Amino acid sequence: QVQLVESGGGLVQAGGSLRLSCAASGNTFSTYAMAWYRRLPGKQRELVATITSGGVTNYADPVKGRFTISRDNAKKTVYLQMNSLKPEDTAVYYCNAQFSIRNYWGQGTQVTVSS
Repeated sequence: QVQLVESGGGLVQAGGSLRLSCAASGNTFSTYAMAWYRRLPGKQRELVATITSGGVTNYADPVKGRFTISRDNAKKTVYLQMNSLKPEDTAVYYCNAQFSIRNYWGQGTQVTVSS
């Protein structure tokens, strides 16, 4: 069982930056593919960014060039650096860990971008 705890959300003005962190429990973090998802108000959860166990990253089109996902296996933490934030980035952001059939979610952290 892996527990994921997100932090770093908050209120920021448009054009600003935030860095989300997701700390994982256990000793198998380095083997997991990690991802950030978000749930916009009134919409389904959507994929934001992924990073494989080997460090290969991928981004959803709306965040390309603005967001950066990274991981620190020694700290068992994955990050999401969010720059040039827009009001449409307002959402609850969730951390996800996946390995084979194992799939874990954090509780989410609210990001609100004011115009």
